[in-house]
Amino acid sequence: MIEAPRHAQAGDASFLRELVRQFRAQGAHGAWDGKTDWELLAPLIVTKERRRELMLLDELDPDVFWRIELFYNAVGLAIEARTGVVCAPMLKMHHEGFGRLVLLGGRLVVLNKFLNDVHRFGFESLEKLNEAGEKLVASGVEMIDRFPEAARYGG
Repeated sequence: MIEAPRHAQAGDASFLRELVRQFRAQGAHGAWDGKTDWELLAPLIVTKERRRELMLLDELDPDVFWRIELFYNAVGLAIEARTGVVCAPMLKMHHEGFGRLVLLGGRLVVLNKFLNDVHRFGFESLEKLNEAGEKLVASGVEMIDRFPEAARYGG
């Protein structure tokens, strides 16, 4: 069991706040109301030791796929909050654990990410999780800033 670091507060960074919102929005009938932010984010923390333990499986665990969706939904919503451009994720995943994620804003591909070995999807620490999310958000915002006409195209 992974324990929360003393400084692990999702409120510390906007990306983590959005990610927690994504988790909580999925909690039907208040199932996660009593859980801390850390308890919601803990499945995304995969230490090097744990990563080595995880075997490649024949089929992708639906929970891993779901966490990937929530992570990239949070990236899209954080980009939208910073730019006003609605970003829709499109995820195509092969059952063997690889695929592609694109985040679209208007006619613009805001983010294009090849995913590989997603059986082990996760981050070494809460800080690394936030760093990865913020890096993707910054990249998406930069792309929208470079091509604002394409991003704001509604047709």
